[in-house]
Amino acid sequence: MKSIYKMPLLAAMIAASMTLVACSDKAPADNAANDSATTDTSTDTAATAGDKLETKFVTIATGGASGPYNIIGTSLAEIYAKTFGVNAKTQTTGASVENVNLLTQGKVDMVLALSDVVTDAVEGKNDFKAPIANIQQIAVLYPNVIQVVASEKSGIKNIEDLKGKRIAVGDQGSGTEVNARTLLEGFGITYDDVKVDYLGFADAADAMKAGKIEAAFFSSGLPNSSLLELEQGIKLQLVTINQDKLKKIIETKPYFKTFEIPAGTYGNDVAIPTTAVMNALLVRSDISEEDGYKLTKALFENLDGLKNAHQAANDISLETAQVGMVAPIHPGAKKYYDEKAAK
Repeated sequence: MKSIYKMPLLAAMIAASMTLVACSDKAPADNAANDSATTDTSTDTAATAGDKLETKFVTIATGGASGPYNIIGTSLAEIYAKTFGVNAKTQTTGASVENVNLLTQGKVDMVLALSDVVTDAVEGKNDFKAPIANIQQIAVLYPNVIQVVASEKSGIKNIEDLKGKRIAVGDQGSGTEVNARTLLEGFGITYDDVKVDYLGFADAADAMKAGKIEAAFFSSGLPNSSLLELEQGIKLQLVTINQDKLKKIIETKPYFKTFEIPAGTYGNDVAIPTTAVMNALLVRSDISEEDGYKLTKALFENLDGLKNAHQAANDISLETAQVGMVAPIHPGAKKYYDEKAAK
């Protein structure tokens, strides 16, 4: 009788063991799928030995889920995953200030950030209590255009008209908020002179549509998807920034540049004078020279993919990648640029 029951029992034990193994293999994937703060673009594509990175992970801190940072960052992560076979993912954040802090803390490997925020970080000013030394720059990317918009019925047409109005200035500590605060101060307006709401792109658009705010700052590549959606719901007024006054601000804040929102971007009949700040692509300074070289090379050899993801990437080019760098250049990026210049 013993031998009759021994085999079924053994088979049952083996089956149970295999089930446990299968479940343990699925658990990490399930957890990753449920992480709303990250977009995992890992791939099973095997990179050749020469294409592999020393690191196994590339986490890119971006911005809000609907913004150009996240769209371009996700496309870049996909490029790195496909090229190097690494686990590449993006992390949605409050953007520039938070991104630099995450990079400094070693919680991410690469970030997108506005050059004015990076300048503050390197110099230890405003949101940064001391100079940050463990970040380096891969490239200057594309201009973040400061788009100040109001409802047409508000009567707001220029920056000076914002006094006394309720306005959205971006998430607190975001690049948009830093831009807004600095630009308003340049025009002699402080937060005491306006009613401030700290709202990201999508929330600001919803608040304006609902009549809860009269104007908002959107600092991003062109076009901003939240603004495109907003213009379908209400009549917008793109706010003009006086270029003569802006040039005075640029004397002490050289990261600002004169810019125009082209006619037709948001149904506007004429170009709108405004300003822009260049975006920076940063990495931790402890990333090896060889990895920095490969990450930079993959970026510029796959620009078409980034341009297909978002048209703001049309302004990324090898020719302007070092113009206006505000953080120390990563030695791997320098190696790549020197190599290209020598050809």
